[in-house]
Amino acid sequence: MTYGIAVFPSEEISDAANELRKRYDPRFDFIAPHITVKEAFEADESSLQLVKNEMQSIANKTKPFKIEVNKVSSFAPVTNTIYFKVEPNEALSTLHDALHTDNLPGSSEHNFVPHITVAQELAEDEISDVYGTLQMKKVEYVDTISTMHLCEQADDGMWTVIETYALKGE
Repeated sequence: MTYGIAVFPSEEISDAANELRKRYDPRFDFIAPHITVKEAFEADESSLQLVKNEMQSIANKTKPFKIEVNKVSSFAPVTNTIYFKVEPNEALSTLHDALHTDNLPGSSEHNFVPHITVAQELAEDEISDVYGTLQMKKVEYVDTISTMHLCEQADDGMWTVIETYALKGE
């Protein structure tokens, strides 16, 4: 099976992202707005329990942390994706790094750029217009992340949270 690890922002941020995703993201129904902290990886039943144990250990050592979302940005021309930029911070980077050790399957194919996707798979002639319009949108949020989630991808591409881990570090 395919799994991934994400943190989900507050309802306020999710509502703002979904307002755009409904219009510009063909994968809108597949998963709620999120920050991917570990990209998709494969695991079987036996290794899944090891993943869950490691996630619990990481959650026990990780304190809830703040994130700041402060603008709209884009991965163009690499991909036609537009996103809410999440300012990198030490706590978020530390969580990402903890999830990318030899103790967990999978590796990171890209540099870690914390973000919440609001538009993707846009046509070449559409990306610059949409991006230009969304750049004018005021995007300023501060949120506290207190949980991380193990998600499973179904055959139809839908993602479901199968386990939630409270960040309990001191």
